[in-house]
Amino acid sequence: MNNIQVSIKHSHDFIREEEIYLQQNKIEKIHQSIINKTGKGNDFLGWVELPGNIDEELISSINRTANKLKSNTEILVVVGIGGSYLGSRAVIEALSHNFSLLNPRKNYPMVIYAGQNIGEDYLNDLLEVLDKKEYAIAVISKSGTTTEPAIAFRILKNHMEKKYGKAEAKERIVAITDQSKGALKKLATDEGYQTFVIPDDVGGRYSVLTPVGLLPIAVAGFDIQRLIDGAKSIQLMNSNPGSIKENPVFLYAVTRNELYKKGKLVEILVNYQPNLFYLTEWWKQLYGESEGKEGKGIFPAGVNFTTDLHSMGQYIQDGQRILFETVLSVAEPAKKMEIPFDRENLDGLNFISGKRIDEVNKMAELGTTLAHIDGGVPNIKISIPKVNEFYLGQLIYFFEMACAVSGYLLDVNPFDQPGVEAYKKNMFALLGKPGFEKETEAIRELL
Repeated sequence: MNNIQVSIKHSHDFIREEEIYLQQNKIEKIHQSIINKTGKGNDFLGWVELPGNIDEELISSINRTANKLKSNTEILVVVGIGGSYLGSRAVIEALSHNFSLLNPRKNYPMVIYAGQNIGEDYLNDLLEVLDKKEYAIAVISKSGTTTEPAIAFRILKNHMEKKYGKAEAKERIVAITDQSKGALKKLATDEGYQTFVIPDDVGGRYSVLTPVGLLPIAVAGFDIQRLIDGAKSIQLMNSNPGSIKENPVFLYAVTRNELYKKGKLVEILVNYQPNLFYLTEWWKQLYGESEGKEGKGIFPAGVNFTTDLHSMGQYIQDGQRILFETVLSVAEPAKKMEIPFDRENLDGLNFISGKRIDEVNKMAELGTTLAHIDGGVPNIKISIPKVNEFYLGQLIYFFEMACAVSGYLLDVNPFDQPGVEAYKKNMFALLGKPGFEKETEAIRELL
């Protein structure tokens, strides 16, 4: 089974190979601190051994719950924000039909999302849909008090109990939360909801391979065992780390940090497959929340080519030279289509008639890479054979481990997010939350 491949040959004009390989001793120490759980934030390193530690009973329980929900549900509403929804959405969107709203998977509920925003129109529109559909809820929160999902769940719980009655509503709600504490755990116990546990030592953005991600993915009809197997294969590879040159995790983490030292402050994750959009969104959270602290960190951005070549492409080619690109390249699409011959040839495209669409896409990928290198943009290439559960599992664990290594290279804690609390304090003060009176007064004076 082929693994992820990382190529840095298109970064050699910007950093020397020896600069990368000189980091070997440092990388070995970092790797040991992750494996032995001795580095910063080591109480949130449960994800490191997670793929190999997921037991068969948990997988069976998740699949049983998914089948139960499937039997009487048209829509599963996943209530969560950040890592509580982005990971599952990334996998589901990547594996789904590009027009799944018009061509849903037969016999599987559609998975939609709430609690990832505080849009009043969004929630009103959602209730309009749910009025006419049979639905269930997976509410995901360690605490149960995160503002956005707590508001959404309060509204949805109220709607569901009015629609079905409390007795049936509780059978349609699954809570994925802390094992023993928190508002959602207490509510789930009091109401009799089925629950799954978010491990204490796994943070939200590293939680795709816990029930947080696995339950929605299973409900959508995808093979969570294969997803775990893919992650496990990279975990196994990384347990015998080897050299930077041999280990794709190390090669990616070190190269991006060496580019950062050269003034490349923004990393753009590029994909050429539209259904990988939410994988990019998950990656942005993983790296932005893990590295952006203490005045440090590479800013994570994303583009979808070739679409964005006709918008962001100009800036990438000719704008400030603070960028580097990481291209996520898929060797083989799931389907085949050839460009037909046209007798009139008014568009002048007969020279590519008979070629597969993917061949044209690959030449666009290569041509863009070469153009951007000429324009002063270094390029890292990450390749997977195809988009399926196994290789998505590989990508998830690859990016998670590379993010941890990269964070330690920056000398930050990759597992906390102190800056996320700043907006909450201001919001609570502005809303008049009890206990925030001093902050409320200070903000009023400022305003």
